[in-house]
Amino acid sequence: MNKLKQGGIAVLDYGSQYTQLIARRIRELGVYSEVYAYDGSAAHINRHDPAGFILSGGPKSVYQAGAPRLQRFLLDSGKPVLGICYGMQLLTHVLGGVVDSASQKQYGPATITHTEGSPLFDNLPGELDVWMSHGDRIEAPPAGFVALAESENSPYAAIGDVSRQYYGVQFHPEVNHSPQGKDILANFLFEICGCGEQWTPAAFIDDSVASIRETVGGEQVLLALSGGVDSAVAGALIHRAIGEQLTAIFVDHGMLRLDEADDVIRVFREKQEMSLIAVNAVELFLDALSGVTEPEAKRKTIGKLFIDVFSAEARKLQDIRFLAQGTIYPDVIESAAGSEAAKTIKSHHNVGGLPADLNFKLIEPLRDLFKDEVRIIGEELGLPEAIVWRQPFPGPGLAIRCLGELNWERLEKLRAADAIFASELASADLLRRGTAQSFAVLLPVKSVGVMGDNRSYEEVIVLRAVTTDDFMTADWARLPYDLLARVSARIVNEVAGINRVAYDITSKPPGTIEWE
Repeated sequence: MNKLKQGGIAVLDYGSQYTQLIARRIRELGVYSEVYAYDGSAAHINRHDPAGFILSGGPKSVYQAGAPRLQRFLLDSGKPVLGICYGMQLLTHVLGGVVDSASQKQYGPATITHTEGSPLFDNLPGELDVWMSHGDRIEAPPAGFVALAESENSPYAAIGDVSRQYYGVQFHPEVNHSPQGKDILANFLFEICGCGEQWTPAAFIDDSVASIRETVGGEQVLLALSGGVDSAVAGALIHRAIGEQLTAIFVDHGMLRLDEADDVIRVFREKQEMSLIAVNAVELFLDALSGVTEPEAKRKTIGKLFIDVFSAEARKLQDIRFLAQGTIYPDVIESAAGSEAAKTIKSHHNVGGLPADLNFKLIEPLRDLFKDEVRIIGEELGLPEAIVWRQPFPGPGLAIRCLGELNWERLEKLRAADAIFASELASADLLRRGTAQSFAVLLPVKSVGVMGDNRSYEEVIVLRAVTTDDFMTADWARLPYDLLARVSARIVNEVAGINRVAYDITSKPPGTIEWE
């Protein structure tokens, strides 16, 4: 059993868009938390001996046929349970309370008033601003439960059975719109569950280094290095553990950002002093992607070819047993790994194992981390700021930002437009602080324009910039109009074949951050 993860919180996922935020907030408080499918096995959910359970929100009504249910072993464990929104209603329903459709739905900000003496609201003001998102409400709590808080439309905005350590809140403490929600979660963690603050960057690094050394021994490791934050931090962590036993392979597939291939080689080979093999496979990838336009087909084609190229290089080396990747927690979640109930949002080329002909054992030291945790670990490892705070870039690269047909001419258009957008954001000090991810997208459509008194019929660029804490949810960045105007003018004037620029104002959900 991993001692660093022991005694944390298991979050049961009932389908809420905020489920991952619950785990993230808990980790920010120094306690390990992991998300599990609500119908997971007891052995799997209890594998790290959690100190308590949190039941997430969800879109269903507990009284509907086929609604997700609560497994009895959670209640029989004798450990504290906190239900959030659907989780609170489920707890109520299972224990004999009454849940029904509310005459007035609550979506958005609300103010609750809580009673004194509850450990869940200990040391908090009597009135709290919170975020509600529900159509059902508690009409009668189960036996043994009392009201801990109320709002204008929810007489049971929070309930609890203190003797059994069962609690429920109708609002969402995990979102930023509940300003003191993190304090409520802290009370649950430390006062009710008795958790300790042991999930720290230094502890993670020490634990990972020891684990890597134990796993690898004296064997050699190959790293799939893309140059992005995840693979860079994974490489630095493994390099600290085993030094010269690590060799990195960088595959240039032709779909990187402007000058990025040269930058990756220079930084990691010269500055980080890693053993780096650089492979130029641009023509190979473009030939394989010719005529491929469907997003998942692009990802799978690139993923398969990447492994093929990587394995061909690996076979030139001697005595390689392990393959290291920069897989992180959102990759695993979005690929529906480990859950029969989950649905795949998109597949990731670095998730899902290796082809049968490769005899490598996989090492993914960042698999349990969110993106912001990866950056913190990178800083702790001493990586340069330019690497640690590099904006996320998908494994398939510009292939999934160049919608439709892929060829060198269209990729060069996109590369140039993307570089202009990035340079203007950097000049405005918005590349790191104002946006979490920003890029250009080339659409497979043409529009009519007028350039130099002549009719033009050229392609369209869409700019995308989002703000987010954890990349599980995101909002579009409210960039200044003059900056957007400047970017648009530069792209239309400097990038041949583009005559129109648009700005994407879609949040996640309902959209995803990437277009494909």
